Amino acid sequence: MTILIPDTHRDLLQTPVHAILTTMMPDGAPQSSIVWVDYDAEYVLINTTLERQKGRNMRKNPKVAVLVIDPWDSSRWIEVRGKVIEMTQDGAEAHADKLTQRYTDKMRFYGEIYPVEQKQKETRVIVKIEPVKVSLDAIFR
Repeated sequence: MTILIPDTHRDLLQTPVHAILTTMMPDGAPQSSIVWVDYDAEYVLINTTLERQKGRNMRKNPKVAVLVIDPWDSSRWIEVRGKVIEMTQDGAEAHADKLTQRYTDKMRFYGEIYPVEQKQKETRVIVKIEPVKVSLDAIFR
């Protein structure tokens, strides 16, 4: 059973607010990265490459956490603990372009954020994270 993201905090995953993705290193130490994030009404989505540390970590250990803090109200946040259920190349470049348009004033990831040549050096993937536990706001509202 998939845990849904509450309507009250869905905007934090669908607007240009940076997230912190925490994965586990091979030695068990946590590793955190600032990432662009997305939500498709079922899964939290991250776009990365298999060659980056976070990509390597998620292939070995699917347990992750995603934290997003509202930049206009730091007492409003969402933490999603989850499990990587898929890392797919299908649509990954188009998804990177979508996130590029959301987070920047650019249209294309390759050619405007990273050099076009970089595409040949990496395996871009969409990471689908199934929410297992969702925590909201430290302050009672």
